[in-house]
Amino acid sequence: MTKQGITIVAITHRGVGTALKIQKALDICGLSAIVCAPKKYSQPGVTAIETNLADFIKENYNKTKALVAVMATGIIIRAVAPLLESKLTDPPVIGVDATGKFVISLLSGHLGGANDLTRTIVAGINATPVITTASDALGKQSADELARTMHLTIQNPDSLVAVNSAIVNDGNLAAILVDDIKMPLEALSDFDIKKVQTSTQAIEIIDTHYDAGIIITQNPLATIKSKKPLTILNAKRIIVGLGARKDTPAKDIVTTVEKALAQIHVPLQRVTAFATVDIKRNSQPMLDAVEALGAPLEFLSVDALRSVTYADLSPDSAMVQQKIGVGGVCERAALLIAGNNSKLILKKTKLNGTTVAVAEAE
Repeated sequence: MTKQGITIVAITHRGVGTALKIQKALDICGLSAIVCAPKKYSQPGVTAIETNLADFIKENYNKTKALVAVMATGIIIRAVAPLLESKLTDPPVIGVDATGKFVISLLSGHLGGANDLTRTIVAGINATPVITTASDALGKQSADELARTMHLTIQNPDSLVAVNSAIVNDGNLAAILVDDIKMPLEALSDFDIKKVQTSTQAIEIIDTHYDAGIIITQNPLATIKSKKPLTILNAKRIIVGLGARKDTPAKDIVTTVEKALAQIHVPLQRVTAFATVDIKRNSQPMLDAVEALGAPLEFLSVDALRSVTYADLSPDSAMVQQKIGVGGVCERAALLIAGNNSKLILKKTKLNGTTVAVAEAE
């Protein structure tokens, strides 16, 4: 199910004013949000709630990307409590007082992104953040936060409590990269960083020398037999689709890719491959740019690009359709190379004669 944008719910007249300020702040950051309130507080730009609050929350809980509740924390806690399932699936829930003085990360702070969304709202409305997750309070990164920010999946989520406990209690931890996994090493600054060829070597190192650890690998481990707590993180495939005018210099292509990745907070080292249409095989600027960016470039036929069916593709370009026979390249190319169950995490972005889209797959 495709989730709707962020839902901001207010239940008082003053709260609606704060909710609209939050919506404006999120819009500036490129985040889509709707404001909802009881019918008696409805105004232009506010969607009326036709049911009671509990029923409204229940109806939208698993549909929204995040829930921002402008009300007393006790009210929202009671509304969401019967709906809680798992930190892996529950949406971020954030509480804000009606005057907008405090923004409280209540639920799914790390993996769901509530802590980051709290900081975004705080910056937009000049409020005070309240973030109580232990690792954040201590200035450390939890295993699930690392997974979220680096686009990794957690193979064994039952390990998180023990590994995160070791992190916040100053345990001796290692982050071990298996085979040719690429990661920005600054993202692992709380750990001893090791590189090995096999997961067996990684587990042996943690068992012998550390209190706990994180293993980052491309493929899930078939078995996990360890004496120490360890979390297995599997790298998602991240594919950057490219299109460019014939006369676009390589440096402009590189700049556009870097800006696009920064927009969605994806480190360049996490890009698995680039993809474009096969008529670009002899485009020296494209080849030079991708070589500078440091990942392989895959080429796709026009027929293959035409075959892509995805619910949220950008509108076709009549000019591109006329020139090469398909209405768009970058989104389709990214999705095709990313493979089954992939999704766009950045739709087509245009700059300096270059189009960029980014797809992510498990």
